[in-house]
Amino acid sequence: MGLYRYKVGDIIKVTGFHNNTPQFQFVGRQNVALGVDMERTSEADILKAVAEAKALLDPLGLILTEYTSYGDTSSTPGHYVIFWEIKPKEGNNNNNNGKELDPKVMEECCSKMEDSLHFTYRMYRKENMIAALEIRVVKQGTFESLLDYFVSKGASLSQYKTPICIKSKEALNILDSRVIAKFFSPRTPTQDN
Repeated sequence: MGLYRYKVGDIIKVTGFHNNTPQFQFVGRQNVALGVDMERTSEADILKAVAEAKALLDPLGLILTEYTSYGDTSSTPGHYVIFWEIKPKEGNNNNNNGKELDPKVMEECCSKMEDSLHFTYRMYRKENMIAALEIRVVKQGTFESLLDYFVSKGASLSQYKTPICIKSKEALNILDSRVIAKFFSPRTPTQDN
């Protein structure tokens, strides 16, 4: 596909060659890191944590369609906030108004994400230097509104990709205004790994 979707500063890794043409693997965006204290969580760490947690939605008949995150430092200690847009699987008649979300399963999603994050994050959580991870479920269509906002600010529609970490106050306001449910991790993460 070439490099046209990458930005200057993106981190890529040459994984091999086809004839004399290098083959690339996308590693992450430059300066994309989530953090609320001295720890830094990479895009790859967030992707891994979300992938493991979203598997818990399957028994509920739900699919995670979009997500983003930010480090909330409005209180001490700060904590990670992950915005999830969830929709019913094909043939599932749930209307995703937030009522069919099982709080125990959603809290387990929070815990699963924390267990999947790097050692430094888990250590800071154990020492109460970072508060419990929070998942905020937003209404369907929220990420389309986010797309509209970024396009109105000059982003290219054809190259837009939902940011893994949100830093814009206006974008956070769009997300926060559409939250239908909030869940927190009920326990500190495991220390193995």
